[in-house]
Amino acid sequence: MQNLEALLEPIRHSPRLLEAVELLNRQVQNEQQRRQRFYQEMTEEQKVEFIDGDVVLHSPARNRHLDATGFLVRLLSTFVDIHKLGTVRSEKCLCVFPRNDYEPDIVFFGPEKAATLKPDTLKFPVPDFIVEVLSDSTEARARGVKLEDYAANGVREYWIIDSEHGAVEQRLLRDGDYELLMKSSSGTLKSQVIEGFAIPVEAVFDEAANLETLKSLLS
Repeated sequence: MQNLEALLEPIRHSPRLLEAVELLNRQVQNEQQRRQRFYQEMTEEQKVEFIDGDVVLHSPARNRHLDATGFLVRLLSTFVDIHKLGTVRSEKCLCVFPRNDYEPDIVFFGPEKAATLKPDTLKFPVPDFIVEVLSDSTEARARGVKLEDYAANGVREYWIIDSEHGAVEQRLLRDGDYELLMKSSSGTLKSQVIEGFAIPVEAVFDEAANLETLKSLLS
C-alpha cells in the first residue's frame, strides 16, 4: 500500500504546489458540507455509507449473504458475550472514519471502545475488527478504499467473506498494512484480535456446522 510520503512526492516540489493545496482545501470543505447533509438526511431504514464525498446506498442482499452474516454474528456475539470481551454489532452500525463513514457487515469493539458506547450512540468509533461479506456491488470497495482506509486507521483485523464461493480471507494489521494470513474454504479460522475465538470455516456458510460450533462455544 502506497504511503503518504510517496503519494505526495509528485507534487511536493512542483511550482503548482499552492494551486494543488487550494484545490484540495476546496474539495475538503465541499466534502464536509456534503457529509453534514448526509448525517441530516440518512434514515434508520437505509443501509447507506459516505465514501469519497459520495453517498452510497446499498441494494438488498441475497439470501446467501444474509446467511453468512447471520451465522458469523451468532458465533461472534455468543463468544464475545460469554467471555465479556467487548461488543459485536452488524449491518446498521455507522462507523465514523476521518474522511468516510461505513456500515460494515460485522464489527467488533474491544473493551475500551465498547465502554464508550451509549444507548443513543448513532456514530460509532473505528472498530478493532471488521468483517465485510462480498456482493457484486461491494467487492471493489471492500478490496479497495475500505481495505486501505481500515488499515490506515488501525482496524487490527479484517475478514472478507465470499459467500458465493464459501471462502474467507483473513488479514491482520502489521506495520500499517494488512498481511494476508489465510484464504481458504476449509480449515480453522482463528481470530488474532478476539482472543480465543476459533471456528471451522464451514461454520460461516453451513447451518449444521454453525449449530455444532455454537454448541461447542456454549459447552
